[in-house]
Amino acid sequence: MTLTLDGVGIVPVLTAPTVSAAVAAGRALARGGITCVEMTLRTAAGLEAIAALSRETDLLVGAGTVLSRSQVEAVAAAGARFVVSPGFDQDVVDATRAAGMASLPGVATATEIQRAVAAGIDTLKFFPADRLGGLATIRALAAPFTGVRFVPSGGVGDGNAAEYLAHPAIAAVSGSWIVPNDAVAAEDVDRIESLTAAAVAALVASGLPAPRRIA
Repeated sequence: MTLTLDGVGIVPVLTAPTVSAAVAAGRALARGGITCVEMTLRTAAGLEAIAALSRETDLLVGAGTVLSRSQVEAVAAAGARFVVSPGFDQDVVDATRAAGMASLPGVATATEIQRAVAAGIDTLKFFPADRLGGLATIRALAAPFTGVRFVPSGGVGDGNAAEYLAHPAIAAVSGSWIVPNDAVAAEDVDRIESLTAAAVAALVASGLPAPRRIA
């Protein structure tokens, strides 16, 4: 399955200690104008939270920090629409496709991009973006890999999200700045909604479209 994130703008990386906290954050994101979320498996609540977000919100829900075939199978059963991994793993990619989901593997080098392209993947997480040279490096990599779209993650925030998104090789940006862990854990939905609305408004003020829903 091909992953199309064009139009979602921001993919928040959500890590929650409880299902309740995940759903509260997801609903706040939606109210603030976000249409997509990556729910990580970094806590014991991650898998059940994916199921709850898929069932109880209109967000496009992806599973993050997926490292193995067994995790792919679990998040597929929970209702995830796409799988995000910090690196490229052919077994994870194969399992994701077999489950009917899209794969967004992380890459850091031209060699990894070439492997991913050979595997038929054209949208890739660029991680950790800030440590790898950010937009300048993506510009350089986009020249030989003309059909590849990147989703930078790591060091992305209000200060550079619009700059990233203005580049044609960027499909979306990814990060946790609008869902800080302390606000998520406290279910501080007002703060999350405020941060989200501010991030969306900053994109629009820069001449970029507001996030849209994708089927």
